[in-house]
Parts: sequence; C-alpha cells; structure tokens
Amino acid sequence: MTAISRPDRPSVSVVAAIALGIGLSATGPAAAQQTLDQIRQRGFLLCGASQGNVGFSAPDEKGVWKGLDVDTCRAIAVAIFGDKEKARFVPLSGPQRLTALQTGEIDVLPRTTTWTLRRDAGGLNFSFPNYYEYDGFLLLKKLGVTDTKQMKGASICLQTGSTTEVTVADLSREYKLDLKPILFDNVPATRQAFFSGRCDALISDASALATARATQTKNPDDYAIIPASGHYEALAPSVRHGDDRFYDIVKWSFQALIAAEDLGISQANVDQQLKSENPKIQRFLGAEPGNGQALGIDEKWAYNIVKQIGNYGEIFDRNIGKDSPIKLDRGPNKLHKDGGLMFPLVFN
Repeated sequence: MTAISRPDRPSVSVVAAIALGIGLSATGPAAAQQTLDQIRQRGFLLCGASQGNVGFSAPDEKGVWKGLDVDTCRAIAVAIFGDKEKARFVPLSGPQRLTALQTGEIDVLPRTTTWTLRRDAGGLNFSFPNYYEYDGFLLLKKLGVTDTKQMKGASICLQTGSTTEVTVADLSREYKLDLKPILFDNVPATRQAFFSGRCDALISDASALATARATQTKNPDDYAIIPASGHYEALAPSVRHGDDRFYDIVKWSFQALIAAEDLGISQANVDQQLKSENPKIQRFLGAEPGNGQALGIDEKWAYNIVKQIGNYGEIFDRNIGKDSPIKLDRGPNKLHKDGGLMFPLVFN
C-alpha cells in the first residue's frame, strides 16, 4: 500500500479509496451509527496505522503488517469476522490520523495516539489504553546530557500533529530553555533528520525512541534516552463519536486480551481451557453463552481472539518486549495484579 506522507500527494481519503478499491464513506452521526454494518458489508476493517513505527505498526520485509497496534486492530477484526486477516491498514502521518478517523476514511485508529481532553471532546471516543508511555528525548551520549534542564538552546526534531509539540513548548517555557523545534510531517522524515545531524535531540514516545535506537543506528549504545517531562500518557485506540455499538466491540476486543492474560489463557492452551470448569473462563470463552449476544457478535469471539492472536502479554512480548529486538520492559503495562495499570473488567 502506498504510504501517505507528503502534503503534495492526494488527500488520505482519495489515496485510501484508490488503494483499497472502495468508495469514500459518508460522515456525520447517521453514518457513524452504521459503522458496523458498513464494515460487514465491505468485508474488512479499516485501521489507521503509522508510516513505519516498528514494534507498533509497520510492514515487515514481506509487506505483512506487525506490531502492538496492529494486533490490537486484528483483535477487533476477529471479534467481528472471526478472522484476523480481515483487517487492512492505512498508513497515516500525525496530522492526517485524526482527520482520517473523523471523516470516515478509517474505522478505528489504534496508532500510538495519546488520549487527551480536547481530542476526546472534539469528536473521538477513546477505548481502554493499550499502552502507557512517557515522552523522552533521544540524543548522543557524548553530549553529556542527563536531564531536560541541561538542554538550553537545543534544536529538537519532532512530528507535527502530536502531543510532543505541546511538551516541547511547555518545557521550554517552564525552564526557560529556548528550545528550537524543527517540524516534520511524518515519523520517517523526523527520524532521518535527527540521525543525519539536523537536530540535537529527537522527541517521541520513549518506546518509539527505543525502536529507532535499536533498528536505525549502527551503535545503539552511542545514544541515550532521557525522560522529557516525566509524566505518563495513555495511548489508546479511538473511534468516532456517535456509534456506541461499534465502540463497545472495540473496547471489549482489547479487554479480551487483558482478561485472557489475567485468567491464564494463552494461544497455546486456549483449546484446553475450553474444558475448564471455572465459570469465569466458561463465560469468557463463550462456552456459557451471553456475551456474544450482548455485543451482537459470535459467542466464541473472545476464544477466537486468543486462538488467533494470543493474550496481551504475548502480543507485548513478541512485538516490543522480551521476544522482540526492542526488548522493552513492561513497566506500567503489566497487569494490575503484577503492579501495572492493565486492569481486566468483568465478562458477564
């Protein structure tokens, strides 16, 4: 699929429609209420994706989309269709992503997007966070910088349309740093500018910086990541206002990943767990009916998600955790019972 990364290309709606062979969606409350029907009629789910954020959403060398956000979206496709391959991905820059969702070019945006008040009030409904994160700076260790307050006058590469613009402005004002932002409209351009020496530091989610350091440098140990503000943010999938039916499916599809890990259900043992006498597991896997009917989908939707994708711990580990090249610690993304912020809700 053609990436959409330059202002001089056609709008995302036109490119997405051409690439996917579909007509442009109607917008507004009436159209929003039909989201699930439109997805089923179309035959696949349209997911917003990044333009190359390895570990979260990026195509591999064979063109197969992979990442934590990709698996989050595939879980929704499984809930609706019973098939993880019924998800398709539209690459979007930071400035494009929210507009693409609001105007109907995509159905859901699981793309490292911070849940903020103004975005929520401006037409988006955010699901449960699928990743908790903080902003950081990536810079050369030889500069000797260990704290944001030491960065007076530094030039900062950053992507437009992200919360990092606000973070840089706030830090510069609070600590009188006179930081000099250098703006780019997509992730690849921002990173390329930093690694070519156009900026003193690169600001982004700390996980994205770890990915860039691990995959785009010859000597990762030459670079340090330091916290920008020290405040955590919730990155969450979002949908348009006005369609609670689809919103419920999006929320509970992600919750299924958390609940499965909490219940000890994995991709490897989910078939065996179907025989469990634990009533919570019976309800979760659909052996005891009711949850699927409540959502208007197949009773075995949660079973299908775990069978095809795994639980949250599994998708974290293979995409950005211990089984990936990035090897991020789970930190706040552990289950609540393990000291993290991922809390399973009740499946009944």
